[in-house]
Amino acid sequence: MLPRYGRASLAEVLPAVLGALGEPGPPSDVVLPPAPAVAVLLVDGLGAELLRDHAADAPFLASLPDAGPLTVGFPSSTSISITSLGTGLPPGAHGMVGISFRADGELLDSLKWTRHVAGDRVDLRELLPPEQVQPTPTALERAAAAGIGVTVVSQMQFRGSGLTRAALRGGRYRGTYAMGDLAAGMIGALAGPGRHLCYGYHADLDALGHLHGPGSLPWRLQLAQVDRLAALVAEHLPAGALLLVTGDHGMVAVDRVHDADTDPDLQRGVLLLGGDARARHVYTRPGATADVLATWRAVLGADATVLPGEEAVAAGWFGPVRPSLAHRIGDVVVATRGTAAVIRSAAEPEISKLPGQHGSLSTAEQLVPLLVATA
Repeated sequence: MLPRYGRASLAEVLPAVLGALGEPGPPSDVVLPPAPAVAVLLVDGLGAELLRDHAADAPFLASLPDAGPLTVGFPSSTSISITSLGTGLPPGAHGMVGISFRADGELLDSLKWTRHVAGDRVDLRELLPPEQVQPTPTALERAAAAGIGVTVVSQMQFRGSGLTRAALRGGRYRGTYAMGDLAAGMIGALAGPGRHLCYGYHADLDALGHLHGPGSLPWRLQLAQVDRLAALVAEHLPAGALLLVTGDHGMVAVDRVHDADTDPDLQRGVLLLGGDARARHVYTRPGATADVLATWRAVLGADATVLPGEEAVAAGWFGPVRPSLAHRIGDVVVATRGTAAVIRSAAEPEISKLPGQHGSLSTAEQLVPLLVATA
């Protein structure tokens, strides 16, 4: 499924929120009613199809009107989606084009903001300042400049992280430790006079989907907790305020793997390998692109769509790409299909073992809800 950039993607959410708060923006299919305060709760891993299939575990969320579903963009993974949400731009414009991607010669892990290698992680926040890797002002910065009270409520460990600085800078940061202070922080951020915008983030649904598989019993029980979290925030909305609940991607269970760290065919001619298990950026050695493309197509077969980077760009996978950022996209780009994944058992040993994965172009991964609760 191609992302619906500019019409109904995750990048359209915060511009629509600013419109609801009285700050006009570009037209899109996402339209919200006027409100004095808006809270956006992003639930990591909350795919629209998963929520539909398990609606009985989330009766409050299932009862809400859906202004979506939205596509999240490619790759359909956390750092890309959060940056699209935070900036209002598609990946090709904000430049966060993968969980790991080439930036100034480094293979940057955009979740941890470290050099993407096996073993010890090297912090790259000084060498690659997040504000330079993603220099466009965020929607939160634009809101704060317009006099809107802006609060980010997320885990304490993400305060000052590279991804937070790249995607969510602007306003004050309230660190959390559990669901209770996440709910309290979001409720408190909307209180008082004036206009307010609050972004809240919940990580654990995605974690359990990776560990146990999407739709597993632990995942379903966590979904029930998310449902209660959203209901609590909605119960305490001030008059006229909105709560939006969305996700950064869905997830699929994988059972067919190709290991790029042990298959010599997948290593031949490859300089760097970025992305994640369902979406790979293959950076080739000089003169090797055609051979790498042919080899990856032959090895992966029906398990993936494998395109030259420029064809993936032309097909709209990343949205409009700024010329200065084009080098971040792989010479060869891979989107896996069905239940397949391209793992890296040496460079990514932990996540390579997990049954739940995401990042590609299936509807299960691409579509997320945009649920709207009103006070």
